[in-house]
Amino acid sequence: MPRYLALLRGINVGGHKKIAMADLREVAAALGHTDVATYIQSGNVVFSSTATDVTSLADALEQEVAARLGVRAAVVVVSEAELAQVIADNPFPDETNHKCLHAVFRRDEVSKTDIDVVALAVRRARDSGSRDDALAIGRTLYLRTPDGLGRSELAARLSRSKVQSAGTARNWATVTKLMEMLGE
Repeated sequence: MPRYLALLRGINVGGHKKIAMADLREVAAALGHTDVATYIQSGNVVFSSTATDVTSLADALEQEVAARLGVRAAVVVVSEAELAQVIADNPFPDETNHKCLHAVFRRDEVSKTDIDVVALAVRRARDSGSRDDALAIGRTLYLRTPDGLGRSELAARLSRSKVQSAGTARNWATVTKLMEMLGE
């Protein structure tokens, strides 16, 4: 049976949009998903489903979380194969600090216009002395912040654009752990 990863955006951050992971697992199971597991408190759900349309899976989870838990949170779903491809496509494989590399998962492919926005943001950040970098591939924006995400001018620039705000970010340590969980 196909395995999937659902990523909820902006839950359990600063005391807002609180969702217990046990409740999130129950919601996923109520939708008929099996082998449901969560990872850390940021809304990562691994599950099996006979469904194959990731958009429909995301929509159903969004609606059920809102109905059952009273929290509106955007959801992005990726298949096990898609997550493996995200890892294979990593344009920054030499980054050894997995907390300095993030994948921003989006529901839709990054458009040519948005790719240009990313390139301009990288250029402007570099002009001001930043070592940060970003590149969009498919539905994923890769963000490398060697001096830390919290201090990243590039991350701040991108967060003000729909390129990043249309998705949900996970650091590379989380990405690889979620891939491991999908393979179990």
